[in-house]
Amino acid sequence: MLQLSSDERRELRARAHNLNPVVSIAENGLTEAVLKEIEVNLRAHELIKIRVYGDSRENRAAYLEQICKELGAAPVQQIGKLLVVYRPAPADAAKAPKITKPRRPAPKARQTKRSLQG
Repeated sequence: MLQLSSDERRELRARAHNLNPVVSIAENGLTEAVLKEIEVNLRAHELIKIRVYGDSRENRAAYLEQICKELGAAPVQQIGKLLVVYRPAPADAAKAPKITKPRRPAPKARQTKRSLQG
């Protein structure tokens, strides 16, 4: 299991604030299919939120520990029924080029009646 310092954890909690849960753990619990989906999302995003449907706090804590242990991730936060998990991208993924959106040109200044008078 990956360990984070308190400063790293604080920064990751701030980054995770605006995220939506990408994986849900329902009544069947933490199955192989759910673990595989968490793996895919960690590889793609590094930082994810997981929603756990169920009322048992002990189960949620056990799920978080099992996810982090099996996938080599770090627990960032457990708040209510949401789990936040972080795993840095593998080194070979860092070499892949990042896709960025093309920038739109800045809008031209609008002409108003007043600018035309004169």
